[in-house]
Amino acid sequence: MKLIDGFDSNYRYILVAARRARQLQSGAAPVIETHSRKPCKIAQDEIKAGKVKWVIPEASASPVEVAGELLDKAIGQES
Repeated sequence: MKLIDGFDSNYRYILVAARRARQLQSGAAPVIETHSRKPCKIAQDEIKAGKVKWVIPEASASPVEVAGELLDKAIGQES
């Protein structure tokens, strides 16, 4: 399957489109004119038009470290 322009993987495209579709379902206004009424299709059209911006967050700690810190906070052992 061909990669969508601007995305490093098709999986990331799906994640971005799904998140934008959820925003539309929650009442966000579309940023382009479209004939579609379906949030998923509107999100895809917005991405294709270059109107949806996304950023890959940089991981400063491993998931194991983050989980450990959250667990320590939950049981009251601040580092």
